[in-house]
Amino acid sequence: MGGDLGPAEVVEALKLVLGSGEPMEPILLVGDETVLKPLLAAAGLHTHPKVSVVHASEVVTMEDKPLQAIKRKKDSSMIRAIELVKTGEARVAVSSGNTGALMAGGTLRLRTMTGVDRPALAAVIPRDNGNFILIDAGANPEARPAHLVHNAILGANYAKVIFGLDRPRVGLLTIGTEEGKGNALITETHDQLKKITAVINYVGPIEGFHVFRDHVDVVVCDGFTGNTLLKTWESLAKFITGLLKQELKQNPLRLTGAVLAKGAFDALKARMNPDRYGGAPLLGLRGNILKAHGSSNRHAWASAIRAAEKIIQHDLYHHIEQDVARAHELINPPADAPALSAAS
Repeated sequence: MGGDLGPAEVVEALKLVLGSGEPMEPILLVGDETVLKPLLAAAGLHTHPKVSVVHASEVVTMEDKPLQAIKRKKDSSMIRAIELVKTGEARVAVSSGNTGALMAGGTLRLRTMTGVDRPALAAVIPRDNGNFILIDAGANPEARPAHLVHNAILGANYAKVIFGLDRPRVGLLTIGTEEGKGNALITETHDQLKKITAVINYVGPIEGFHVFRDHVDVVVCDGFTGNTLLKTWESLAKFITGLLKQELKQNPLRLTGAVLAKGAFDALKARMNPDRYGGAPLLGLRGNILKAHGSSNRHAWASAIRAAEKIIQHDLYHHIEQDVARAHELINPPADAPALSAAS
């Protein structure tokens, strides 16, 4: 209900997904039923066995302050959706609404899972020969080494789900790959990540020029660095696109070339399109939350719904919980236990 394009795009996304014939868990559409039911009827989904409406009388808007919205709008579609995850009636909550409210609501209502101190946002970004997971993309600006270790485990598990990889390569973002290069946070995190290579495929520190090469599948950093990188990449992508259009319009010959190369430009646009994956999960909570972009259209929403289905199919929550417990044992073995090697 709180997305920029309204619930009509969500209903059209349901139509796309359910019409494709792909396996799909039941979907609860949370919001004002006086708005949603006519939209479902118009889309021919009002009697679909996979779709039902959960009424919520309030909406968290983009202008609402997160904590105030959580306290005052207890019957909002966002809070009701999070509660459905908390009670187990739903396995994933997907929202394109107020990011701050979703993160605060998810953290306060669901709490972090055992062994994880703070949640992290995982964003999918294109690179050479594929894509990578950027984590944390902005949930936790100030991090300690334990938080970055958790980010590595969270990101690796999400890469397994979304990319279908058995052993995604994990890199720690810093300013140099030599031992000891970087600040105290990076140095201590690197030492801890080397101890848990039985849990994740840690390939070591990476620099900025590694990020968009086919070097790693998961880039680990704190939320301040991650959000800066994410927004810089988005800005640069728009800058290059605009610059290319400007240069192609300089003369008729270039325009002719642009027409001939239209297929290549369309393919490039598809690679750069954030609608492809549809959302960023807030990982590390006692339940799954997927944040779709505020301006998500039906195609982005459909991608987010498919990502939610993958999260359910692969039982992401319990795999993360198991890996976090294993990592803690490797980093902090009991005093009376024999030493564990990283490869054991």
